[in-house]
Amino acid sequence: MASAAEQLASNLNFAAFSKASELKKRIWFTLGALLVYRLGTYIPLPGINPDALAQAFSGAQRGLLGLFNMFAGGAVGRMAIFALGIMPYISSSIIIQLLTTVVPSLEALKKEGESGRKIINQYTRYLTVLLAVVQAYSIAIGLEAAQNVVIEGGWFFRASTTVTLVGGTMFLMWLGEQITARGIGNGISLIIFAGIVAGLPTALAGTLELGRQGAISTVVILAIIVLVVVVIAFIVFMERAQRRLLIQYPKRQQGNRIFQGESSHLPLKLNTSGVIPPIFASSLLLIPATASSFAASANIGWLTTVTTLLGHGQPLYMALYAALIVFFAFFYTAIVFNPTETADNLKKHGGFIPGIRPGERTAEYIDTVLTRITVLGAIYLVLVCLLPEFLISATGVPFYLGGTSLLIVVSVTMDTVSQVQGHLLAHQYEGLVKKAKLGGKRR
Repeated sequence: MASAAEQLASNLNFAAFSKASELKKRIWFTLGALLVYRLGTYIPLPGINPDALAQAFSGAQRGLLGLFNMFAGGAVGRMAIFALGIMPYISSSIIIQLLTTVVPSLEALKKEGESGRKIINQYTRYLTVLLAVVQAYSIAIGLEAAQNVVIEGGWFFRASTTVTLVGGTMFLMWLGEQITARGIGNGISLIIFAGIVAGLPTALAGTLELGRQGAISTVVILAIIVLVVVVIAFIVFMERAQRRLLIQYPKRQQGNRIFQGESSHLPLKLNTSGVIPPIFASSLLLIPATASSFAASANIGWLTTVTTLLGHGQPLYMALYAALIVFFAFFYTAIVFNPTETADNLKKHGGFIPGIRPGERTAEYIDTVLTRITVLGAIYLVLVCLLPEFLISATGVPFYLGGTSLLIVVSVTMDTVSQVQGHLLAHQYEGLVKKAKLGGKRR
């Protein structure tokens, strides 16, 4: 016998979607906000020679700058007002979350609930401005160092470029928050998602053009298409994979009635951290790419060497990328899931894991299980995210067809679809409640 929730889920269709006016408003708001973001990626900075910029960028688009350009939706290649993208905000979020684990005052704010979270978010915004100023100024210096890219350099160009790029980043941060509050899905993730998806047609056309020219054989192209389908299926399977811990509730007496003991499950996702580790790792590895602009203007040899070693396909880049993904997989899992708090909640409600003593032993057991499945989740993330590096070195295919972009696209799509389903279920529940109230009044 299906439960009421399962019956409602089976009845989700386009008719139910057409009646959910609140959901449609949220979807239209999200699409409108993403359209504004895409339009901003085509508004160029003042004082830039587009032809010289395209020529200078063509030689560096396969490095970390190409990764930056992918996350920014192509705004870096056009040097648009959104060229910095949302990466300064992500970097500041990493730093603030790291500080909350070592700074007692920030840790106390985190425990205060909603009020503390608002203060931490404000600190994140301030740090975003600081990082954006540093990155925007370094980009201005790098543009001046490039040949014939800047029409007229000087302090006015540096100031105008810095103000424009910082303003673009702050607008994107605000836009992402508005999408989260008034739209569907996570706003920051959807902005990155829109940037990646916007480049997929161009990357696919480029791959087919390479096949037409004979640079890549038809067999290799077909193998890549099959591999992409397999990777998508693998990502969906791993993102939905769970380790369920059996939770038993004892018999309880309420008044003169005795309720039988119930059993439930505590679901632990195999990849609790989601798509956060590769995004965080990528944003940190973009720091040397930003610093390379100083090396170009100041002739700092060692900085140029480090930037070269951190190019796509280089052993140092792949090792650091894998290490950062593993670190953030464990770090973010520790932030979003607290075994001690979960064990205390189970103990308060009388629940226990069979064979495990409630309290501290339950917390240790949950922590052990969570650590083991996080190891598998981290390995899965590393395998998927390093796939583009092997594809680039072996076949020369565009970076967009790699695992990192597919991981972000698939994960964000699954999260957004689940939120749409949640709104539809809530709408159907509201309809049932209204019908029940009307029926009660008639009787």
